[in-house]
Amino acid sequence: MPPRSPRTYPAVRGFDRSALTYERARPDYPASAVRHLGRVLPLGPRRTVVELGSGTGKFTRALERLGAARVAVEPTAGMRRVFERTVPTVPVLDGTAEAIPLPDGFADAVVSAQAFHWFRPGPTLREIRRVLRPGGGLGLVWNTRDDSVGWSRKLSQLMRKYREGTPSARGVDWRSPFASRHSGFTRLRRRVFRYEQHGTPALFVDRVLSVSVIALLPVSRQRTVAAEVRRLLATDPDTRGRDRIVLPYRTEVYWCHRR
Repeated sequence: MPPRSPRTYPAVRGFDRSALTYERARPDYPASAVRHLGRVLPLGPRRTVVELGSGTGKFTRALERLGAARVAVEPTAGMRRVFERTVPTVPVLDGTAEAIPLPDGFADAVVSAQAFHWFRPGPTLREIRRVLRPGGGLGLVWNTRDDSVGWSRKLSQLMRKYREGTPSARGVDWRSPFASRHSGFTRLRRRVFRYEQHGTPALFVDRVLSVSVIALLPVSRQRTVAAEVRRLLATDPDTRGRDRIVLPYRTEVYWCHRR
């Protein structure tokens, strides 16, 4: 019998360790992007949306304003524990995008924020199509740092040496399966929104420490990473001497529908 595929990518284990830091330090999502997703999927009262890779519930909370019934699926226990505290009114199921623990035709829409690049595209698209009702919508969202800003670009370079070889929204070609005429979905569409995260230097140190592969490092190495981030913030012209910092983001929203 061939070996079974791992339930999740190995680096995802880091989210078990960094769940509280993730909740504290990751940015929220612009209301304009959420409203747009609500229009194009569409989402609203008497509709049901399933969120894959829901993490600590940041995007789940943003979806509340649309009025749809929400069900979350999250494979890591640490993330689910935080989710249950932050979004106690929404059920969060132990499952993966490749094996969604819900019946056929359950959802009007499926969404995923900051997570689709961790999934195996073929099995995931088959499962999403199974769970969606005919014509149901799929929405994918990423907050990506705007590296046209110098200190953000330096922050990305700092993290890149630790993230080498792990999936990321920027580095993984996750779009290709949608281009196939056999994907079972309509053409993938995209819209970009601007967003800013405001916080203290300590918040942005935690932002880096919330990255899964960094959370898996020994504590001594994590301290080294934190020191590198503090040094960057203390010396860059746009951040040094500031009690509050602004990190610009581009929120990318993709959507399509089940054929």
